[in-house]
Amino acid sequence: MMTENQITYTHTNTYTTLHTCTPKTKNIWLAFHGMGHLSRYFIKHFEGLNADENYIIAPQAASKYYQDKRFKYVGASWLTKENTALEKENVLAYIDAVWATESKKWEGQHINLILMGYSQGVSIVTRWASSRKIDCKHLLLHSGAIPHELTPSDFEHLSPTTKVTYLYGDKDEYINEARKTEQQLKGTALFGNRLQIEVFDGIHEVNEPYINRLIK
Repeated sequence: MMTENQITYTHTNTYTTLHTCTPKTKNIWLAFHGMGHLSRYFIKHFEGLNADENYIIAPQAASKYYQDKRFKYVGASWLTKENTALEKENVLAYIDAVWATESKKWEGQHINLILMGYSQGVSIVTRWASSRKIDCKHLLLHSGAIPHELTPSDFEHLSPTTKVTYLYGDKDEYINEARKTEQQLKGTALFGNRLQIEVFDGIHEVNEPYINRLIK
């Protein structure tokens, strides 16, 4: 008889930061990469931001895999359809640890917190912010899907001034008309009038010009 069992163990993972958090820092970015990315490459999209005023934290999905048959390029995935509920708790616990370590750096300091998810990272940033009741200045949902299980009550903790943006490219091969409508309806149900839809001329890629404009 085959039985699937479960154990608990300690796991060590990495994450990447860009610039240094100092008393001059105004904006803290917590940015979640998409499927197939590694945080040390994903964070390069933020290099155009002012180094004195912006500190970027890019968590790293723990599940890594080879992306090509030559076993040369490595990517990572946050979640799959396999044991999603269990893996979600593992991911959230990891983000909690990153947050506990990093948030000490600006303790007692006024900062603008920007939460961003790109592609698969949208499902992670929304689940973490909602379950941990994390407030922020701006919630940026970039070219990804909002989880179906989330409800308006999950985001009642957000300040009235919190901005929420759903950003995607008009040539994104993963976002068809049905997906656009679905995400707009879902986003409106969750965030109401604070939701802004931004469309750029491009494919499924990180929009660096928007990132650089967001804090200006």
